[in-house]
Amino acid sequence: MKITLDRDALLTQLQAVSRVASTRSAIQALSGVQLAAVAGGCELRATDTDISLRVPLEAQIAREGTVVLPARLLLDVVRALPQPVVTLELRPSEQDVEVISGNATFHIRTLHGEDFPPFPELDASAAIEIPVRAFVETANKVSGSASRDETRPVLTGILVSASGQEVRMVATDSYRLSVKETSLETPLDSAFEVNIPARALQELARIASHAEDGNLTLSVRNSQVVFALGSVVLSSRLIDGQFPNYRQLLPETFEHELRVSGPELRDVVRRVSLLAQKNAPLRLSFAPGELTVSAQTPDIGEARESLPVNFQGEPLEIGFNPEFLRDGLEAIDDADVLVKLISPLRPGLLEAGDASGFVYLIMPIRLNV
Repeated sequence: MKITLDRDALLTQLQAVSRVASTRSAIQALSGVQLAAVAGGCELRATDTDISLRVPLEAQIAREGTVVLPARLLLDVVRALPQPVVTLELRPSEQDVEVISGNATFHIRTLHGEDFPPFPELDASAAIEIPVRAFVETANKVSGSASRDETRPVLTGILVSASGQEVRMVATDSYRLSVKETSLETPLDSAFEVNIPARALQELARIASHAEDGNLTLSVRNSQVVFALGSVVLSSRLIDGQFPNYRQLLPETFEHELRVSGPELRDVVRRVSLLAQKNAPLRLSFAPGELTVSAQTPDIGEARESLPVNFQGEPLEIGFNPEFLRDGLEAIDDADVLVKLISPLRPGLLEAGDASGFVYLIMPIRLNV
């Protein structure tokens, strides 16, 4: 294998695939990136067996071949190269790849290519096309609520449902729950419901941020989902297990419902949260016509700020995790927020006031008087 290409283009694609390369596997090849130069073109590939990513490379191919190189080391070397053009050549007898840019020369030992697994392919016969922006923006709204606790794998994913003219995504870590429903202009050809690792959808969002508007092609088969966005292909295993019945978690009725300016409440929560440290809760005290947000951390300080709201009835005080409350408000963006409450010990609900289909359920924290 021998190729010549632009250093910056190589660096950009290496940064993308290196995020997917494994950092914990006992199989050394999984910590690498596979560089494949064949007649059809050039690709970079990486996988940790759960998520796999293939990205194209524009290169002049002098000699075809495939090689696996350490991802982190190759990334560091390419980032440091002195000239805008780089040549990579496999030297089979030395079991390394020679990297040349200007007067700089590196020799990087190859990893065992036979240990690098094959990649799932998109099943064209079962493929669905969805507008990429609608899909990614829906995922971004809920991904923060997915659990990071690997002891409950089913909660580390996002439940993705698509049928007719709607995409719905749900995520929960058992402390908060996000649901986003997005309407599509064109009906889908088929329907599916799968639990996709949040990390895979977050990676897809990064890729899509550099892509033009268009359609995302996906197929679900053999416990895998495969996404194709242009020449970029991302695949992920699906999570087994029963996702919680989120509809049962959403209360049907509330004692209090009030509309508040989303940006105003979000800014107040951000400011007061600065004094909610060391697991201190954020207190929301509702009184007729007024909401006071406060926080107190022993040995550090306290803060409070009030804003007018259309609250009526007996005063109510409820506590929330500051980070969780901020996440919910930030997902609503600049719309009004509908705040729905039952009691200090029952979950609260934030809902986008612009009918965008986003709801956020958050568990309260019991407050010490």
